[in-house]
Amino acid sequence: MKRVKLAEIAHARSGDKGDGSNVGLIAYSDRGFEILRDQVTIDRVKAHFAKICHGEVQRFEIPNLKALNFLLGDSLGGGGTESIKTDAQGKTHGMALLEMEVEVPLDFNR
Repeated sequence: MKRVKLAEIAHARSGDKGDGSNVGLIAYSDRGFEILRDQVTIDRVKAHFAKICHGEVQRFEIPNLKALNFLLGDSLGGGGTESIKTDAQGKTHGMALLEMEVEVPLDFNR
């Protein structure tokens, strides 16, 4: 096994949902989706965003798109119209999640 950043096996999109961020993680392949489903857990995402996510993390699976969707509660400092955060709409949260590392087989090819 080897460790790689999620960016090697998936891409992401993110944005705001009120005071929470919505992060979609989409695998490039079926094999990549299996890795996402097994390793990108609520607990790992909560820990990854510990400094900005002060609420509940929810995870939804969308198998037909090879995707996971995460809602990061209380992560935007009040949301787009209230927050003084640089990224009040969570547009960078997808890119931040792609920095998380997962383990893949040595022969893994996205």
